[in-house]
Amino acid sequence: MATSVDKASVVNQIQTMNAVYNSVGLNLVLTATTLTVNDAWSIGAGSDLDAAKQALRQGTYADLNLYFHTNLTGGILGTCTLPTSVPSDCDPVVYASDGCNIHAGTMPGGSTYGYNSGLTAVHEAGHWFGLLHTFEGDSCSGDGDFIADTRQESVSTSGCPTSPAKNSCPDLPGNDPIHNYMDYSIDACYEAFTSLQEERMHDLWQAYRQGH
Repeated sequence: MATSVDKASVVNQIQTMNAVYNSVGLNLVLTATTLTVNDAWSIGAGSDLDAAKQALRQGTYADLNLYFHTNLTGGILGTCTLPTSVPSDCDPVVYASDGCNIHAGTMPGGSTYGYNSGLTAVHEAGHWFGLLHTFEGDSCSGDGDFIADTRQESVSTSGCPTSPAKNSCPDLPGNDPIHNYMDYSIDACYEAFTSLQEERMHDLWQAYRQGH
């Protein structure tokens, strides 16, 4: 079942994102909304993801562009670019593929059961601000997501396993961070970013995006 997108649903989505991001000192301002009808872009298969962004992107490297598709090939809920070094005076074509592609069914009140409270966009924007998955590397050792206060997990979370608690790295203290926005839990399971995730988002915003 496809979810239609209109201005009201976009406004609701941004409000949902700000309910999370305001708590870590970040604020999103909706400056423009466009509606495009394109059969290929609507399902975002392969190169069509980049093609849509390259044709539709607005603003500078400091502007988060969110692209909501009626479906995404492969069953994914979203994908987003990470920040990278971009000259402040470069041609916008350099960052034309920057932004997040998101299944419209994940918007608040959408059709994707378990993931329709608008928190997929929170997760994907976390990547845009510089965060990796809490299960990055799928290992109980190594650098993981490079965040010291996100407990490592060797496999992403499905659902919200609390009884018993999910513990994919039994030799480490504590349990998997299933309530973290950068895991793959259902929306009802999500609760917070950690202090060091907040610090990283601010640091990478200032280093790579602010002022562009």
